Amino acid sequence: MSEIEFRRAQAPDLPAIVAMLADDALGADREDPSTPLAPSYLDAFRAIDADPNQLLAVAVEAGQVVGTLQLSFLPGISRKGAWRGQIEGVRVARHRRSGGVGKRMVEWAIEACRSRNCSIVQLTTDKSRREAHAFYERLGFTASHLGYKMAL
Repeated sequence: MSEIEFRRAQAPDLPAIVAMLADDALGADREDPSTPLAPSYLDAFRAIDADPNQLLAVAVEAGQVVGTLQLSFLPGISRKGAWRGQIEGVRVARHRRSGGVGKRMVEWAIEACRSRNCSIVQLTTDKSRREAHAFYERLGFTASHLGYKMAL
C-alpha cells in the first residue's frame, strides 16, 4: 500500500467525498454527486469546518481522496463529564476497498479522539450494513446499544 495521508478536508475535496457517500445502496438514494454540487454541500462543509468540535477528514493517496469520515467531539455530563468521539460517514473509494484504508482511517480517528481526551469512541451504522458491522467488531467496537433515528 502506498503512503496515505490523513488530513482535514478542504472545499476542493467535496466532489470526491460526495461521490463516495453516493457510491453504495443507501447513499445512491440520498446523495447527489452531480456537478456542480448542490450548494447545501458547501454550506454543510463551511459549518463543519468552522466548528472546533467537528472534523471532516479525508484519506489521500497519491494526491487522490480515497476515504472520508466525519469525527465529532461531544462534551457530556454523563461518565463524569466525559468527552465522546462520534465517527460517522465512513467511506472508502470503491477501487481501494478491502485494502486496509478503512482500518487505517478508523484507527487514525481513534487516535484523534485520544488526543482530545475522549473517554469513549462511538459510531452508528445502518442495520443493513452487515459487512460494516463485522469490520467495526474486528476493530474492537461492540454493539452495546440500540439506536433510534427520526427523519424530520
